[in-house]
Amino acid sequence: MTTARVLLHVGPGTFRPITAADPKDHRMDEELFEVTEAAATTLRSARARGARTIAVGTTVVRALESACDLHGGSLGAARGWTRKYILPPYRFQAVDALITNFHLPRTTLLLLVAAFAGEELLMEAYRHAVAERYRFYSYGDAMLIL
Repeated sequence: MTTARVLLHVGPGTFRPITAADPKDHRMDEELFEVTEAAATTLRSARARGARTIAVGTTVVRALESACDLHGGSLGAARGWTRKYILPPYRFQAVDALITNFHLPRTTLLLLVAAFAGEELLMEAYRHAVAERYRFYSYGDAMLIL
């Protein structure tokens, strides 16, 4: 297994509830991110070998997808400020699987996971989590989405 580190300075905007009636009208706060050349090269090489890119956390997804946006859809080194807001439908460019926790309703984090897993599958997982009394939010239970 190969790993690569990326950076996203998470601000309060990531956790701020969506208050707009239509989630498309929500605006993210800017957050600083960085994907180094070494990280981008490692991830591109892994994909070329047929390996999956597994993001550990929604912040990793946002950093990698922001870097792809700056390189026309291909992963490359990038550093800057992002307001990347991912909601369904969305075509992911850099990530094949995601490890994340169970997020709260009406958050940008939950919408990113819905875009990745599909809304129906995600709601099924959440019904199970509620029935089994899983812990939600940042220090709660986690799930692997393939």
